[in-house]
Amino acid sequence: MGKKMNIIVRFHKWRLRNMSERGFITALSILVGLLAGFAAVVIKNMVRLTQEAVNKLIASEVHNYIYFALPIVGIFITVIIVRFVIRREVRHGIPTVLYGISKKNGRISNHNLFSSVVASSLTVGFGGSVGLEGPTVATGAAWGSWLSRAFRLNYKNTILMLACACAGAMAAIFKAPIAAIVFAVEVIMIDLTVFSLVPLLLSSATAVVTSYFFLGQNVLYPFEVNVAFELADLPYYIVLGIIAGFVSVYFIKMYTFFGKIFDKMENKWFRLLLGGAGLGLLIFLFPSLFGEGYEAINSCLAGDLEYLFNNSLFYGLSEELWAALVLLTIVVLLKIVATSLTFGAGGVGGIFAPTLFMGVNTGMLFAQLINLSGIRQINSNNFALIGMAGLIAGVLHAPLTGIFLIGDISGGYKLFVPLMITATFAYIIVRTFTPNSVYHIQLAQRKELLTHDKDANVLQMLKVRKLIETDFEKLTPDATLGDLTKAISRNHRNLFPVVDEEGNMVGMLKMDDVRDMIFNHELYDKVKISELMYMPEYHIDPNDSMDVVANKFESSGRYNLAVIENGKYLGFISRARVFTNYRKQIKDVSHI
Repeated sequence: MGKKMNIIVRFHKWRLRNMSERGFITALSILVGLLAGFAAVVIKNMVRLTQEAVNKLIASEVHNYIYFALPIVGIFITVIIVRFVIRREVRHGIPTVLYGISKKNGRISNHNLFSSVVASSLTVGFGGSVGLEGPTVATGAAWGSWLSRAFRLNYKNTILMLACACAGAMAAIFKAPIAAIVFAVEVIMIDLTVFSLVPLLLSSATAVVTSYFFLGQNVLYPFEVNVAFELADLPYYIVLGIIAGFVSVYFIKMYTFFGKIFDKMENKWFRLLLGGAGLGLLIFLFPSLFGEGYEAINSCLAGDLEYLFNNSLFYGLSEELWAALVLLTIVVLLKIVATSLTFGAGGVGGIFAPTLFMGVNTGMLFAQLINLSGIRQINSNNFALIGMAGLIAGVLHAPLTGIFLIGDISGGYKLFVPLMITATFAYIIVRTFTPNSVYHIQLAQRKELLTHDKDANVLQMLKVRKLIETDFEKLTPDATLGDLTKAISRNHRNLFPVVDEEGNMVGMLKMDDVRDMIFNHELYDKVKISELMYMPEYHIDPNDSMDVVANKFESSGRYNLAVIENGKYLGFISRARVFTNYRKQIKDVSHI
């Protein structure tokens, strides 16, 4: 360990002599992109190998009852590994990164270097109805965080490395580097500045090249625009945007609803049994809900709805259009249920792929209904593609990501105008009903979410416990005025907390309150502190957010507020100390 530290110290000395900060960050962003690209390659290959083994098992069965058991088996193995091998909570991808940025100064636990890879591969490989984008982003971000600690980067550069890792991971998965940078700005909440632009570009490009090298240059969703955008289709794209917005609201509400239900279940094995059985039943009835759903998405984009019937009890109805429309409606409504059950049971994954799945099926369903009505014949494949952008804009609150990602991965920039229209209307609708995205909602409820508002972000970064000042002379209720005068002579503070034998704060005194009395020596032994003290109207709990602390200072008009935890006196926080730390923090983040 000592030798390793010595090497790091020597490297730092060499770097400071030979490299500028910008040059070093630029070089590091390439390394981060390489690691994020490798993470995507490893996860994809692990899932492929797992699914090949699973498919052989399915092929050997006469019936598709195996669909019921597979998700339970996969999640059971995942839970066992997480609980007894990793022994840490493995969160769901992107929220892990957001929490690390918000509350841990960019620090992401080292187990995320590998835990998300293993857990998500097993979950998805055995049919868990979640995606791999979140775990890939979390893995890339963990490597970015690890490198930041190894090279002792400051806060602003640490956050930049996390953003580079996230952009690199998304770029490697979708082979869409520009969309990945937009994702980092919209979802990860990194500010796009001149300083951050070059590292983000290099990281994304490096990750894409890494993905090309190992996975080939084929795009994830091959799509050819055979019918260009027609002005007469404009109203239908607007309506699709509105529908996508409401489907996004449904997605977020259902995800939150099931999350609360499973959070109340303390027995993890019961959660596994309930969630796994529910998921298995859904996949048994509707096999298109199995796994990420990328094959189903590509089939839908090609206009082939056979995926709705394959391996299902309804295969005999595959030639009936009405049956396809019914199944499209069902899988749109049940995909988020299957995803929530996967998470609730203990599976690990992301919600990006389910969002795309619901989007493509929503667009296809809408187009088929319009064509069936005879109002107008519209290209169902185009609407299926645009539907994905609408759901990304709505569920993730990321309209630009939806526009650029779908345009990039499908080569569908000929449909750029309808992409913009549908994504915008979906975003307007969902913002009306849900002010925070599915990634941000829990952090926002706990007031832990960082946004592009730097003032609010800095307040979130400040920690109450680190602002507490303890150099105050404590008094007991039985002390006398004479004891107070001695305390005044020993201390430069004009505030005196009154604490009982158990450390509970029972009151306080200000020197201004006794200024006239301290010169009357006759009162020194007669007046007790208990007669003079008062309990402050306002105090701070160490678990308060800085928003709450700021409001208490404003409401009270005080310059110092006591910090009390469960009745115990901890110290005081001053306005001056908050302001000083605020200015220091704003300087640290001003160039991110």
